[in-house]
Amino acid sequence: MKKMEKIYRTLLEAKKKGEKLLAILLDPDKISLEEVPDLMKQIRSAEVDLILVGGSMVELGLTEKLIERIKVLSRIPVILFPGDYTQITENADAILFLSLLSGRNPEYLIEQQLKAVPMLEKCDFEIIPTGYILIDGGRESAVQRVSETLPIPQNQIEKIVHTAKAAMYLGKQLIYLEAGSGAINSVDNEIIKQVSEQVQIPIIVGGGIKNKTQLLEAYVNGADIVVIGTAFEKDHSVLHELILKKDESFH
Repeated sequence: MKKMEKIYRTLLEAKKKGEKLLAILLDPDKISLEEVPDLMKQIRSAEVDLILVGGSMVELGLTEKLIERIKVLSRIPVILFPGDYTQITENADAILFLSLLSGRNPEYLIEQQLKAVPMLEKCDFEIIPTGYILIDGGRESAVQRVSETLPIPQNQIEKIVHTAKAAMYLGKQLIYLEAGSGAINSVDNEIIKQVSEQVQIPIIVGGGIKNKTQLLEAYVNGADIVVIGTAFEKDHSVLHELILKKDESFH
């Protein structure tokens, strides 16, 4: 029996109350264990609600070691954001069980999920079914290369909305709108707005968000959770610019 869905209930309650959450994405392949204490000091000093851990390609065993180190230093929930099933480790608090619905490669629609089942059976953490939608961020992303799928162009808003609604109808509990790691262009605010108006489940937005203005605009247009990854990798002090009072975001 898996853990009660404490984290997901927290996400739903935040959405119901209009509270906006901030997540930091840490890629085990791009972070040395030696720098984790400094990273966590920065993260703890900011209003970070969730830590996502994962990458498109990660050396075997690195995810487990990174999460192990994080948990010594923080009580912030750690959620797996795996590029493939080999990144699953039981010391996380939850996993975004992703299905790449923007692409048509069966490996990332269902095959990786099947490969994950034996490992998930051994893990006592929350499994959160997530519809993962890759949107063109202006450059080829690692997800695009690894999955061998194309992102949906930003001007195809109807297709993006329909994909998000299909995910909801399929029973997904989260929608992840992703412009890709290091994206030149973040997910357009009109996309976020239209998706948020037509789906009732929480929406995560990530990729290409580099400053407080972009963060606040994503929130205002309906993002429930915003993920910061590359910007934090490049400059750990960026969190100080992003710190905000959640109740001041919409005034």
